[in-house]
Amino acid sequence: MSVIEVNHLTKDYGHGRGIFDVSLQVEKGEVFGFLGPNGAGKTTTIRHLMGFSNPQKGNATINGLSCNRQTGKILENVGYLPGEVALPEALTGNQFIRMMQGLRDSHDRQRTQHLLDIFQLDPSGKTKRMSLGNKRKLAVITAFLADPDILILDEPTSGLDPVMQEVFIDFMKEEKRRGKTILLSSHIFSEVDAICDTIAIIKDGKIVSTVKADDIRHNQNKMFHIVFESASEVNRFRNESGITVSYSDPEKHIAEVGVHDSEINRLIATMPKYHVESFREMKFTLESYFMRFYEKSA
Repeated sequence: MSVIEVNHLTKDYGHGRGIFDVSLQVEKGEVFGFLGPNGAGKTTTIRHLMGFSNPQKGNATINGLSCNRQTGKILENVGYLPGEVALPEALTGNQFIRMMQGLRDSHDRQRTQHLLDIFQLDPSGKTKRMSLGNKRKLAVITAFLADPDILILDEPTSGLDPVMQEVFIDFMKEEKRRGKTILLSSHIFSEVDAICDTIAIIKDGKIVSTVKADDIRHNQNKMFHIVFESASEVNRFRNESGITVSYSDPEKHIAEVGVHDSEINRLIATMPKYHVESFREMKFTLESYFMRFYEKSA
């Protein structure tokens, strides 16, 4: 059984806003990336997992427990980092940490200091006067204080500077090695690509693709961008070469072809028959895969 399961979850706020028939599964020890821009439905899905919202259709479970009926039991072993951090302004960072330790019944001073050292945070000042980055660091630290087995992180590096984003990614890699089960929502390709095992792309409240990260990193289908000397050469290549052309624009003298690794030698052997100005591989990345879905019209 999956640790986290979302089954046909629907919450329609009207005017195309919400989530629609969303399903996903996160296995034990897996890092699952939930990728999409702001407003795509990532946070709405996570709020249902945390029991903050009830679905109109479908259901969500964590460790087999219903997210909207057994929230208290679920939260005993889940670390949660919200996308928008709202801290009590009257407290210092230290007071907030102690409050969260009491709520989680976790008083491991060594782990607390370890997290403070990693994220380079002095928690002595009032949260009201903290920068956005320090507020985010404090939220990250309290999410990991109790060393939970399951982590649900909504845009975790939002507000962190580039150096601290790298620190967070390294920290997440270590948590992954320790066997944590992690659901991470983000719109940052490098973050998702660096640590996730499985990636779901969400658009307009619907999951449009779920893919293994290694299938993208080690994709055997390659794309090549070719610039010809003339429009007639583009047309001749398209009609005579026997190579499938994915896209062409004769006016700009360009064509793009997709071939499997096993067919690359045949493509290269074909090219001397045509007048070519340039020939280059188009690197297949998570970003280029993602944009396939977002460049298409609804």
